[in-house]
Amino acid sequence: MQFVKTSDLKPGMRLAKPIYNKMGVLLYERNTRLTIQGINSIENFGLIGIFILEPAEPLPPLTREDVEFEQFQTIYMFKLKDNMDKLQDSQPPATLLELAQSIQAHYGVLDHKLNFAQMLRSSADFVYKHSISVAILTALISNGMRVTPPEKLALIIAGLLYDFGYLYVPLAVLDKGDDLSESDQDFIQMNLERGYETIRPTYESCGLPRLSLEIIQQIIFEKSRTVKAKEPAGNVRLLTDILKVADKFDRLTAMRLSDPPISEVAAMYYLKKNSRFYNSRVLTALAQCIHILPTGSCVDLSDGEKALVLMENPDDFARPMVLKFSNNLIYDLSDPVIGKKLRVTDTMKTMDNRIAIDADTLKHFSTDNYIKETTDRFRKSKLQIAQRRQTSTARQGSGRSADTRQQAPARQAAPRQTGGVQTAQGQVPRQQPRKQQTAPQQTRQQAPQQTPGKQS
Repeated sequence: MQFVKTSDLKPGMRLAKPIYNKMGVLLYERNTRLTIQGINSIENFGLIGIFILEPAEPLPPLTREDVEFEQFQTIYMFKLKDNMDKLQDSQPPATLLELAQSIQAHYGVLDHKLNFAQMLRSSADFVYKHSISVAILTALISNGMRVTPPEKLALIIAGLLYDFGYLYVPLAVLDKGDDLSESDQDFIQMNLERGYETIRPTYESCGLPRLSLEIIQQIIFEKSRTVKAKEPAGNVRLLTDILKVADKFDRLTAMRLSDPPISEVAAMYYLKKNSRFYNSRVLTALAQCIHILPTGSCVDLSDGEKALVLMENPDDFARPMVLKFSNNLIYDLSDPVIGKKLRVTDTMKTMDNRIAIDADTLKHFSTDNYIKETTDRFRKSKLQIAQRRQTSTARQGSGRSADTRQQAPARQAAPRQTGGVQTAQGQVPRQQPRKQQTAPQQTRQQAPQQTPGKQS
């Protein structure tokens, strides 16, 4: 998959992503071959470019929810643009509340993780697309943190409007990306404050909650050199922290013309590293509402090897169960012994930041009930061993405890044959008899042959 500017499109190219009009009506389906008329239509839509499939590239799989997500993003973006255009003309944004309620209804009540994919953005449209992505993220995070519905709605509205002032910044400044001088930053800050002053007189007449204005105030004036926002109340502080995390996460992972995105894993590592600025509770909620390392993703490991995620870890996204390609071993990174030496450093993605693997291929490597039961036994056994050691340490002297800790790694080093798959688990008491390993070895020889060919 590659991004092609509108001026470089040629007849015969295949669309990698669908194209909708402002009402969400499908105009061009994925895998459609472009014609001269189609290229002219894309130019009339004002699109700066589109994603195109390589000549021999198969169509990446998308679930129904993924397709609807892209459709809703397009609809929301045009609605937000209409409301922001009215604000610039000193008119009340009449349908903004309706837009926020729609986002809340679709993404503020989900009971499962979402595949969060962003639209390509340029300096001309990033305000609308970024604001929509941030509003959706705030709905997801606040739902996971059990924020009340009125506060959730106020937060979504704040996510839609807090970057409104960027519309007053010339494209020549925005095109610089992160390469901004101090005077550029001051100029942007001045226009953000100007945007706040534009919003402030109209929020009551549009029926927007005052809480939204307080959240926007905290975000905008946090970096102001002239005006300081008052200390927020407890609920305002939490809602502001949610908006800050959603804003930075989307900026890091969105596909742009000027800079390539980083993966969700790299973005989460960055946010956790800067926990002084980003609330750790909010980061935990973010990891629990969108897929960071979903089953089927291909990852880079800290030892330089590559692996396939077999099972997500609901407690810690960075410690899933993986299948290493080089030796066909399964590693449970939640194991303290293995996790100390091996970790996921990044994930392999397509250009639009989406994992490319089809469901049929994934079935060859997905964990079956036996492997899941075996993993549960391993983890239960490790917990029991840890509890016994803790009890033994409390009863015995420190010298005896030190000897026990020195012997533990030796008992944890041996791998174990389980079912039809070899594992690299720590703290396994003994190996299975050799006569039970014949069939599993054949399985291990076949699996690697199927995996590499399906990666993109």
